[in-house]
Amino acid sequence: MSTLVGTVAALARFPVKSMAGEAPEWIELDRRGVRHDRGWAVYLPDGAIASGKSTRRFRKVPGLLGWRSALGPDGTPMLYDPAGTGYRAGEPAADAALTEAFGRPLALRPEGAVPHHDDAGLHLVTTGSLAAAGELAGGRIDPRRTRANLVVDTAGAAGFVEEGWHGELAVGAEAVLSLGPGMPRCAMIDQPQHAVPRGVPLLRELGRQRDLLLGLQAEVRRPGTVRLGDEVRLLG
Repeated sequence: MSTLVGTVAALARFPVKSMAGEAPEWIELDRRGVRHDRGWAVYLPDGAIASGKSTRRFRKVPGLLGWRSALGPDGTPMLYDPAGTGYRAGEPAADAALTEAFGRPLALRPEGAVPHHDDAGLHLVTTGSLAAAGELAGGRIDPRRTRANLVVDTAGAAGFVEEGWHGELAVGAEAVLSLGPGMPRCAMIDQPQHAVPRGVPLLRELGRQRDLLLGLQAEVRRPGTVRLGDEVRLLG
């Protein structure tokens, strides 16, 4: 038994963590999450991961979101500075460009024993929640600000609809997700990104009215291919 709850409106993959990413027409899900998503990250000399925020694992590096990354033909990311100059991850020129741009030693590294994901292997948000969040903030919320891997069009359903979803979600003909708790938001949601302006402030209102939650965390229960326009069904 399943219930149709929406369709896939947008997909996102971020080959380098904390940089802008790409919006492919299809993605592959594996047990880790979106294949190649956040497979690389920018590291500081002390082993901390450069990010738009500071935590135990992360160090805030302002401006990193102004860079973007895209998957190369061999699966190695290309990164592009704000002027559009490209560098291949794993080559000295990429580390040198980051170090010069940010005035501190920085180096790109592939994921090792410590996952690059913040909370879950994948996260999703719905058009219903984005509209409701926009009402809280007083303006439209660009979905790209959430950095969600999956945006589900809920066909006019109002409110934070995904919070009523529990259990498993089938996406397309193959993939199945195990749904987790709400996605806690941080300062990154209010920071400008490559091709995405700052927009109306949102974090404060999410903190006041939503316990900072917007969207859902998820893990991949069954791998598969997901495409734009695929049906999204709640199982059970």
